[in-house]
Amino acid sequence: MITLHVNGTAHQIDAPPETPLLWALREWVGLTGTKYGCGIAQCGACSVHIDGQVMRSCQLPIGDLGQVKITTIEGLSPDASHPVQRAWLAHEVPQCGYCQSGQIMAAVSLLASTPKPTDAQIDEAMTNICRCGTYGRIRAAIHAAAGEG
Repeated sequence: MITLHVNGTAHQIDAPPETPLLWALREWVGLTGTKYGCGIAQCGACSVHIDGQVMRSCQLPIGDLGQVKITTIEGLSPDASHPVQRAWLAHEVPQCGYCQSGQIMAAVSLLASTPKPTDAQIDEAMTNICRCGTYGRIRAAIHAAAGEG
């Protein structure tokens, strides 16, 4: 049995230690906001926060996590009131929406470390893939969440 601390709650997971965090979150904890994209930690659809740092959960074995604090998109706010979520809605960022939970988690992490990012800093930090190409709206939403627009 492995204990995961997700969104402030301890969850007992009866899964092999090599199980990727993504699947533990979706299948055992029942939080489906974190998405499967590529399975090789390249696209970012599976992004979550581990002790406040954005990480891609599809390649993180649950047996290696220890007592870390995991935050998923569901843990940002109970009602989509987090400033980044509000900016995403105001700027109509999602097109298909599939990658957006990972994009939001990456943006929250960026703003925590760089409260007023430049376009270049946003481009460098936001490495998640959006097949719909909403990168311009993502950038505008990040600036808005930073209080710049």
